This record gives sequence, structure tokens and C-alpha cells, in this order.
Amino acid sequence: MKISKIIVQNYRSIEKVEISLSKFSIFVGQNNHGKTNFFESIEWFYNSKSSSPDEHYNREVANMISVEVFFDDVVESDIEKLTADATKTKIRDLLGSSMSFSVVKKSSDHKRKYIVGGEDKGNPTGLDTAINEFLPKLEYVNTKIRLDDVSKYKDKNPIGTMLSGVLTTIVETSQDYVDFKKQFSKLFDDAESDVRIELDKLGSQVEIYLQKQFPDGTKVKFAVNPPQFNDLLKSFDTTVDDGIETRAEDKGDGMQRAIMLSIIQAFADYRKKISGGGSFLFLIDEAELHLHPSAQRALKRALLDISATADQVLVNTHSSVLVVDNDDKQKIFRVEKINRVTKINEIGEVEKIDVVFDLLGGSPSDLLLPRNFLIVEGRSEFEFISGVIKRFYLAKFKGIKVLFAGGDLSEQEPTLLAVHKLFSPLAGSDNPIYKESAMVLIDKQNTEQKTKYELFKKGYPYLFNNGQVVELATESLEEYYPTSYRKKKGEIQADKKVEYAKTVAEKITQKEFEEEMPLVFSALESCNTKAFNPIS
Repeated sequence: MKISKIIVQNYRSIEKVEISLSKFSIFVGQNNHGKTNFFESIEWFYNSKSSSPDEHYNREVANMISVEVFFDDVVESDIEKLTADATKTKIRDLLGSSMSFSVVKKSSDHKRKYIVGGEDKGNPTGLDTAINEFLPKLEYVNTKIRLDDVSKYKDKNPIGTMLSGVLTTIVETSQDYVDFKKQFSKLFDDAESDVRIELDKLGSQVEIYLQKQFPDGTKVKFAVNPPQFNDLLKSFDTTVDDGIETRAEDKGDGMQRAIMLSIIQAFADYRKKISGGGSFLFLIDEAELHLHPSAQRALKRALLDISATADQVLVNTHSSVLVVDNDDKQKIFRVEKINRVTKINEIGEVEKIDVVFDLLGGSPSDLLLPRNFLIVEGRSEFEFISGVIKRFYLAKFKGIKVLFAGGDLSEQEPTLLAVHKLFSPLAGSDNPIYKESAMVLIDKQNTEQKTKYELFKKGYPYLFNNGQVVELATESLEEYYPTSYRKKKGEIQADKKVEYAKTVAEKITQKEFEEEMPLVFSALESCNTKAFNPIS
């Protein structure tokens, strides 16, 4: 059984998102764009019994929160892993012959509804208990967890719960522990026990003094309860020997974080081995936190190993290390907030180069070195050309990074200079490695821009001498589109140009692009020709 899809509506900054998950799903985006909100909406689905106004979209309670989780590929062994026959029967009655179902929870009543084959089954009595055992167990490791939770047991935090679950299983299946409990009972409860006799004497002595205050025959007996395993764990300690054995809480943040994530992996493995099943859904917020890049890569391999079993792993990250390497089990989602609304979209190889570039703060020299750059003036050109590459030239123009300068020629010069400075450590400030390869695509200059344009040409004469600048025949991209998409100057509002560029990129044919927009096509061709390792 796996989670195939999640639909979230009206949760914090999320108006509506629909995500088709893989076994290992990576969510990447800038701070405060809604990655954690998506994770917490899943936690809300699992655990919430009420909702605060802050959890509703736009903080309006009238916006009803709804989270629906879809489960596919249910097989008989998933049901057989359940412990009680009654539980198995309830799940079989719910599913019938179906191998898939969904569960939806809404803030109107915070109760689950079960949907099988498109039919709303409601919430039959007793089904929630069975479903709780049947669904993947949620383990959410968020950034709010204190790092010393790995070494100081607290029964209400995730790490404490995991340790308790594993260690209780270990101890309570031990014959020595069973014998210990019997001996404890004999010591404190047996009427002939010396300890019990002395405790009863103490109780009688207390009764004498108590009856002076309450002379109505009040009795006192001291009982010693058997030790609860959770009480024993309060003195549980974790030590690490990396040359010097010390408590985990005295190690660095990176080591503590690594221990915490390793406990998760061991917890999943052990529970499966002991109980024979029960899958897990791991949500890990900022998985790279405090970890060196090499440790991040090792962590990703470990999490991929977990996702190769019945478990699924969702990771929020700002780390290019966790994004750049491919895997068949992996999907990458870009999370971005547009007009204060969180959008989540799956990305492919074309968009991935942009995501990694952004994660590196505009410096791809760390992990992902583009073959070349095509620098354009505005976001419209960026969206249009990126969309065209994705549709028609995925292989040919792979590794070409499109950069937009910000809007007009006055920003073109500092953007080009910034690109050069990004790579000056690799080739020397006087000879950046993209100096003779980067291409620039600009609009035809109007009268007001001529002065800036001439300054630009004087500042970078080699770009023009080497044919690295392509100038459109029109003063805007909208005027240069093929006839069926062309807009006159001022015909389309400035704030609509980007969306229109996306629309044209989705509808234009390859023939229209190459034959009716030859200057843009030639800029891409030149960018590829001048690139490192050009692709034919």
C-alpha cells in the first residue's frame, strides 16, 4: 500500500494543492513559501481534533480545511499484517474487492470519511480504530524538535516515542524481565514477604496518628506499584564514542541531528522485523539541517533505502545536494508563494537546473555548472524560452541556463557582470570562463534607451564583436510573437505579460517558433554552439 495523492484545501497559505507522490518526494523552495505548511497539513490530517483560526486559509474560519489522502496498491499482505482478526474483517468489509481508497478529513467536524470506488462510506462505528493500525504510521521530524531529545527521554516527543516503542518490545519479550515482574510482585504483595510485613507495620503506625485527627476508623495501606517501563526510560541515556565517549547532547548539532535521523531508520527496521509489517510515512523538515554536504548525500541514500521498502519519505529542503542527484523513486516539487498563495508543482529536468541555480544563491559553480547562459531582459522572455525548450528541445538545449535581468536594459549590464563574477574564482577575474560564450537577447531599443544601449556596447564591446548579442526586430517580445499570438504595443497589460508568455509557450508549434521567431531561435542555437560540450 502506498500514498498516491494528497489534496489539501484552505490550510494556512494553501488555497488548494494536489500532489501525486512518489516513494521519495522532495519539496524545495524559499523560506516562508509554504513547505512546512504542506507537511503540517498532513500532520493535521493524522492528529487534529480541532483547528485554530490561524490554520484556516486567510485566517477565515469560513474557509473549511480539507485534507484528502489517496491510498493505492492495497494487497492482502497489508491486511494480514494487522494484529486482530476483527480489525482485518473491518478493513476487508470496507474495501471489498477494491485495491484503493481515500480518506478525507474536514475542519467542519474533524471526522474522517472513507471513500472507496467513488462511494462515500461515511464513518462506520469502530472503523477509525482499525484504520489507525492499517494506515502508514506518521513520523514527523520538524525543526522545532530540540536536538537533545535524542539523549533525554521525554515520552511525548517523537524520538522518545520511537525509543519507547522499540525498547518496550525488547524488554517485555525478555524472560528475565517477566521473571523480574513476578519477583517484584512477590516482594511487595505477598503477605509473608518481609518487605510487605514491614510496610504494613508502617501503615499501622501511621493509622495511630491519623485516627487522632479522624477517629472514625480510617485505614492506611502502603502499596508499591510495579515499575512502568516508561518510568525506567526517564534515566535512559545515549552516548557516542567517536574517539571520546560522551553523551549525545554534548556532541555537535550535526552529530545530534544525524543520531536523531538514524534512530528513525532503526525504528522502522526494528518494528517491521518484530511485528512483521506496518508501513511508515516519514516527514522530515529541512533534512539537511546541521549536516555537511557529504553527510547530506549519505542521508539521502539512507532515506532512499527506507523508501525502497513499504515506507514513503517526504523531505523539505533548501539543499542542492538533496536535489541534484537523480533516482527512479524520486520526485521533486517546487514550492513557491505567488500573491501570498502557496503553489506546489512537480518539476522535470529543465526546471531542475533553475531550482539548483536558485538554491546555490545564483552560483552554480558548487554542484551544477551550466554549459552556457542565455541572458534575457525580463521574466516574460525567461518563461517563454524555458517553456519552448521544455516542449521541443529537451535534449538539444539541456544545460542551457536562461537568466533574466529584471526588466530593462539598465539592468542588463549589472546582470551580465554578475554572471561573470560568479565564475571569476574558476578562471580569474580578468578572464571569466563564460566571457566568450554567454549570449544576450535584447529588445530593439527605443529612443529613450539609446543612451543606455550605447553605454552598454562600450562596456562590453567583445559581446558585439563576437556575435554574442541578438537584438529583436521589435521593442517587445509580445510584438515579435508569431502572427496568431502577436500583440501590439500597449495592447497587453504589464502584469499580464508573464502569464501570456507561458500561454504562448504552451500553444506555439515548433515550426512557428523556428520560422516566425528566427532571432530567438538563432540566439538559442548560438548559445548551444558556443556552450561547453555543444549538443548537435
